[in-house]
Amino acid sequence: MELQGKRALVTGGASGIGKATSLALAQAGADVVLTYWTSAAEAEETVEQIRALGRQAHAVRADLTGPEAAEQVFGEAEAAIGAIDVVFANMGGLIQRCRVADMPVALWNDAVNLNLTSTFLVCRAALRRMEPRGKGTIVTMSSLAAFDGGGPGSAHYAASKAAVATFTRALAKEVGPAGIRVNGVAPGLIATRFHDTFNTPANRQAIAERTPARREGQPDDVANVVVFLASERAAFLAGEIVQVNGGLGLY
Repeated sequence: MELQGKRALVTGGASGIGKATSLALAQAGADVVLTYWTSAAEAEETVEQIRALGRQAHAVRADLTGPEAAEQVFGEAEAAIGAIDVVFANMGGLIQRCRVADMPVALWNDAVNLNLTSTFLVCRAALRRMEPRGKGTIVTMSSLAAFDGGGPGSAHYAASKAAVATFTRALAKEVGPAGIRVNGVAPGLIATRFHDTFNTPANRQAIAERTPARREGQPDDVANVVVFLASERAAFLAGEIVQVNGGLGLY
């Protein structure tokens, strides 16, 4: 039980990688609060699954692109399970594919808000509570797209996820001396609703065949890395962006 007695917050924790991580954190001994926006039924299902593992769980509906939402989430999380030790700032998405020449400024701004600004706001709220205590762990969600530019029509997504990676490194330097560790994960092709929506089966198969692992990743592949980064086994890691992509980053 690597995280026995710890309390975790997972944003976007009702489905996909977020859900897998919420459950993995609970299996490692943590109580979990998760946020969601549209997936109410999935959020409740995840909460029940966590409780079945003998851990406390709570779900909060929140649009974390708003400036006050993160503070409200932390307030509700603390009321439900106590002070938060571990944060996985997972919320984000592509929204839609669009060529740069055709991209409305509003879509660009929405992508930045969804991926980067929400991460900043969640981390800021976390640090306001962790720094006085002198401890805590934050894991951010970047993407392979941050390193390879992403697929067609995803420049806005790739740029915002690259910014998340840089923000993660900067934050690790800033708050490490205060006893807070910050790292990130950068998934590649993971079998989630994201790729069901924005990728074709043929393209997914072609990508999988380019990996040394010769398969798509599963949400648990990412969740296990997040649990490791949240645990004391990763005590000497700071500012790392772990690419969980089956080796796609080698090409």
